[in-house]
Amino acid sequence: MIAYWVHNLDPFALQFGGGFGVRWYGLAYLAAFAASFFLYRSLAQRGFAVIPADKVADFITGCAVFGVLIGGRLGYVLFYDFDAFLRDPLILFRVWQGGMSAHGGILGVALYTLWYAWRYEVNWPGLGDNLVIGAALGIFGGRLANFVNGELYGRPTEVAWAVKFPKELYEAPVETQREVLAAAQELFAVPVGLEEVLALLPRSAEVTVLLEPFLAPRHPSQIYEALLEGLLLFVLLWLVRVKVRVPNGVITGLFFVGYALTRSLAESFRFPDAGYVGLLTRGQFLSVFLLLLGLGFFVAAWQRPVYPRVWAGGAPRASKVG
Repeated sequence: MIAYWVHNLDPFALQFGGGFGVRWYGLAYLAAFAASFFLYRSLAQRGFAVIPADKVADFITGCAVFGVLIGGRLGYVLFYDFDAFLRDPLILFRVWQGGMSAHGGILGVALYTLWYAWRYEVNWPGLGDNLVIGAALGIFGGRLANFVNGELYGRPTEVAWAVKFPKELYEAPVETQREVLAAAQELFAVPVGLEEVLALLPRSAEVTVLLEPFLAPRHPSQIYEALLEGLLLFVLLWLVRVKVRVPNGVITGLFFVGYALTRSLAESFRFPDAGYVGLLTRGQFLSVFLLLLGLGFFVAAWQRPVYPRVWAGGAPRASKVG
């Protein structure tokens, strides 16, 4: 028998008490925004952008707020928790309770960049080509944060690197939850709730031993997604951006297609927390639309090719930015 590790990482990088503090998930978002800014500005300085380098900070801030944060939250509520939203619409604003959708964030950024391109009369596909490179790094950090949180875990497996995720107890049968709480009450000599028990994991080896028999070893699918949707996709996009002469829109199309394919592959290891749409998981179903969108970018890019300044050999078209 393999002694599988029971996930007991603390979601707080710094905790002040009472459930408040600095979470790794929030730090991952901040790191993603910072990485996107520095990458985009560097590429703009080298002639790979349709906006000047001194406008990148404002553009990235808008993408972060209106695209990633608002789009990601709306996407989660509408795609994955719509029944709860109908019962309590204010859940939309309770961001501290968690819940962000990668598909929603991508759609939000796409709509914001479309508005920005219209407002400042710049090439929309060219606007997004550098942005998606930073987005891949953001996905990498976000998936690692999912692993730290012990959420979005994988399907049961017996591979040697499997992990036991205590948060699966939230979805366990009522009888199993009662057994866990009865054992916890015997350990602590006072009645405790499931959330209280899980909160003690990072600081209590006794709780880890108590929960271990009730948990199934699972794929650490968050790590798979971080490597596939994040790191692998970032390397591919970066190499094409700086090494291959392609028209505006090809990099964006490659991101949509690459994300759709890698997400769909990773979903085969991830526990279907949002159920199925036909034979596809919810994540795979939504990825179909991103795949089609990416193919649309490819077609449009090659039908009327417009190249970045560094490849075109001339000055960029004047815009109203600034």
